[in-house]
Amino acid sequence: MQFLIDNWVLVAAAAVSGGMLLRQSLAGGSGAGVSPDEAVRLMNREKAAVIDVCEPGEFAAGHVVGSRSIPLGTLDAAQNLPANKEQPVIVVCASGMRATRAAALLRKKGYAQAQVLRGGMKAWREAGLPVEAGAKGK
Repeated sequence: MQFLIDNWVLVAAAAVSGGMLLRQSLAGGSGAGVSPDEAVRLMNREKAAVIDVCEPGEFAAGHVVGSRSIPLGTLDAAQNLPANKEQPVIVVCASGMRATRAAALLRKKGYAQAQVLRGGMKAWREAGLPVEAGAKGK
């Protein structure tokens, strides 16, 4: 008990850090989402739509083959979202951070099966999956 009293700053820092990790875990942070292999399965078997929320320059540098470019800033007013809101949607960005926000926004818009590609394009490339370059998406 004396240790806790003498080192209250360290104890407080540990508690805050643990709370932040718990909050991220409960909110579906970077650990949530689908792996690149699971994303391929969803694309092939369930015809999942892939939405890339990167900026146009990032999208042109390389994106998942067949993905739609809808930058995060324009997602709320986007007209080219899938018509079928029951269709699985995989949201992609460079690392998965923007995609997490985008998937939450899509779920609010009624896309219940919106999921993040865990690790983003970095994980997709590391898995050796095909990447398409150029500004043209679906």
